[in-house]
Amino acid sequence: MGDFVKGPLPADYPEKITLGLQLHRRIDSLAQISSHTRQSRQRLGPQFGHGRGIIVDIFYDHFLAANWSDYATEPLENYANKIYRLLQEHHTQLPSGLQQVALRMIEYNWLVSYRQRQVVGRALERIAQRLSRPLPLAEGVNDLAAHEELFLHDFRGFMTEATEFVRDEFGITDFNRS
Repeated sequence: MGDFVKGPLPADYPEKITLGLQLHRRIDSLAQISSHTRQSRQRLGPQFGHGRGIIVDIFYDHFLAANWSDYATEPLENYANKIYRLLQEHHTQLPSGLQQVALRMIEYNWLVSYRQRQVVGRALERIAQRLSRPLPLAEGVNDLAAHEELFLHDFRGFMTEATEFVRDEFGITDFNRS
């Protein structure tokens, strides 16, 4: 939801949603300045331009899905099903952009499917189609294949940094709660 709510947060959102959106924004800000994500962006070729951050974000989604058990005790399939159920139950309350995406997200089980590298390529391809300036984002999977261990190292460093940040800034230590 954090990718679909822009500007000031609506005052009528429930407290947990507001907290989740604030947390999402703070982690996005951390990702912008983190040495780990900066290193990942620099590993990508210049042809990706301003799209490097998008590619790294999708790579990190891939690594999170592929290494889920390193960060959560609940299986990814169970977590994904809970999220999909929430998206269905609250569909009318979702931002319109998320309403459009949620059905495809559920149908194609995006959260779990991100474990697969070919899904990363398809996701980057779909994102590139929505950009105002064309960028060959899908070609980023070639960089992922060539430097996977380096990107994974960066990801793990960022996750450590983000986990400490969330604990220190928000007091959240149990990442399995909804």
